[in-house]
Amino acid sequence: MKPFLRPLALAALLAGCATQRPDNQVELTLVGLNDLHGHLEASRFDDAAKAGGIDAVAATVQAWRKEDPDLVVVGAGDMIGASPAMSAMFADEPTIQALNLLGMRATSVGNHEFDAGRVELLRQARGGCANSPRPEKACKFNPSWDGARFSYLAANVIDTRTNQTLLPAYRIDEVKGVKVAFIGTVLKDTPELVAAGGISGLQFIDEAQAVNRLLPELRAQGATVFVVLIHQGGHSKARYDQQYCNDLDGDIADVVKRLDPAIRLVVSGHSHTGYLCRVDGKLVTQAEKFGHMLSRISLVVDRQTGAVVDASARNILVEPGKYAGMPEVDALLASVRARSSDELNKPVAKIAVPSISKQLMPNADESPLGQVVADAILASARKWGAQIAFTNTGGIRTTLEAGADKVVSVAQTQVVLPFGNEIVVMNLTGAQILALLEGQWNGSEADKRGLLQVSEGFTYSWDTRKPKGQRIVRDSVKLNGAPIDEGASYRVAVYNFLAEGNDGFVTFRQGSNQAATGVRDVDSLRGYLVRLEQDNKPAGTYGAVPRIIRIK
Repeated sequence: MKPFLRPLALAALLAGCATQRPDNQVELTLVGLNDLHGHLEASRFDDAAKAGGIDAVAATVQAWRKEDPDLVVVGAGDMIGASPAMSAMFADEPTIQALNLLGMRATSVGNHEFDAGRVELLRQARGGCANSPRPEKACKFNPSWDGARFSYLAANVIDTRTNQTLLPAYRIDEVKGVKVAFIGTVLKDTPELVAAGGISGLQFIDEAQAVNRLLPELRAQGATVFVVLIHQGGHSKARYDQQYCNDLDGDIADVVKRLDPAIRLVVSGHSHTGYLCRVDGKLVTQAEKFGHMLSRISLVVDRQTGAVVDASARNILVEPGKYAGMPEVDALLASVRARSSDELNKPVAKIAVPSISKQLMPNADESPLGQVVADAILASARKWGAQIAFTNTGGIRTTLEAGADKVVSVAQTQVVLPFGNEIVVMNLTGAQILALLEGQWNGSEADKRGLLQVSEGFTYSWDTRKPKGQRIVRDSVKLNGAPIDEGASYRVAVYNFLAEGNDGFVTFRQGSNQAATGVRDVDSLRGYLVRLEQDNKPAGTYGAVPRIIRIK
C-alpha cells in the first residue's frame, strides 16, 4: 500500500499553526463536509488506500477543535440517502447520530435527503417514530429518535400550501464575536432526481435568487458574514488540493456568479468532486464524497466592519488512525457494526465473476450491471405480464462487487440498489416507446443521466449524427426480433421513480393500467441472482452483449 501524499500532511500541519493577526482582525475556522451518503466506514479513495470513515472524520474534527475550540462544522447536503446498508437499514439514523456527536452545526439539504419523501426527512430532522413511511427501518436502531441536533437548511424549497420554506432557510451563529449567517440551498433541479410522490406540494426555486433575497433580513439581525451551503456542484481540471482553480464549470459556476458580492464563501456538493476554486471573488469549495476529505476553511474578518478580508481553504484527506478517536463516535460505530453484521453478511448467490461493472462498455451506452438489473426487473414483473423493462443508470449506485469467492452478500446487493424503489408495471404503445427513446436526450440532466438500460430481448439502434428527436432508427426497435408495432400495446416494467416521470422521462406518466407490484428493487436483484445460480447460469457467465447499437 502506498502512503498518502506527503504534501497533505504538511498542509494539515500548516493549517493548524497559529497565525499572528492584527488586533482588528479575527480568524474563523470552518470545516466543510459534503455527500457523506451514510458512509460510516472508510472506503476506497484511489489506488493508494482507503480514506474516510465517520470515526476518522470525528477524530480529525476533534483534533482540529483542540487547535480552535470555536471551529464550526458545516455540510453541503446528501449527508444521508443512497447509503450503504449498515446505515440504510436503520433509516440513516446512525449517520445523523454520528454527525450530532461530532458537533455539526448546519447543513443544506441535498436531493438524496428527499429519497424517502418530505415526511421522512422532517421526521429524521426533528425526531419521532410514529409518522415514518418506512416503519420497518425507523427507530429500529434505538427505540426512540430525537432527530438532528444540527440545522437542516433549505432556503429554496417552498411549501406551496404555506408559501414558507419547508425547513429553515438560514441559521445565524455568533463565532468569536462575529455574527455568521449560514444559508442552505439544494439544486433547483431536485424534482428531476427524486420520486415525485415524496415531494408533492414543494417548489424548488432558483438557488441564487433564494439566497440574495435573504441578505436584508440577515443584515437586520446583525449578520455581517454570509456563508452559502449549497448542494450543487461542478468540475475542475485542478487536483482536489490545488489552491486555487479558475476553471470551475458546471451548474455551480452560474449560481456563484449571480450571488451577491457580499458572499465570500460557498461550500458546495453534489458532483462528488474535490476542488478549491475562485469565482468572481468568491471562494468555492467541495470535499469530494463519502467523508474522504474535509475542507478546512479560514475566514479572516475585520472586527470593526464585520467584513471578510480574506478567505482561504485546504482540502485535507481523512486518514484512518491518524488522530486519537472520539470515544462516543467509536462506540456508536462499533454498535452499528455489531447490530448489522449478521444480516449484511448473509450470502445471496454466487456469480460467475468477481464483479459486474456499472461502467459503460467500450463504445456502448450500456453497462454489464445495467443489463443484469434490467433483466432482474423483467424477471420479477413477468407475473404481471411484463414484456420489457427499463432502468435509469442513476438508479444503480455502484458496481456489484462479490470478491474472490464470487459470492454476493446482502450488503453487496444493498449498496448497488440502495434507494428502495418499487417495481411498477404499465402499458405503453409502440409509439409511446419510440417517443420515450427519442426523449432520452431531452431535459437539463440529459447529458449526465445516460441512456436507459434495457432488458434482454429489447434492441434498437440510434444515430449520433441525427438531431434530437430523430436519432432512433425506427425499424431497428425490436422485441425478441420482431419490430415494435406503433399501434400495439406492450407491458413495461420500471421502478416507481421512472413511473412518476422523474429523471426527465415524462413519457412513463402516460402509461395506462399502472400496477404497483410491491417488489422492491434490491429484492428483485437478489431473487434474480438466486435463480440464475439455480439454473447453473450465474450472472456474468456469458458476458454482456450490447442491446443498444450506436451508429457513428
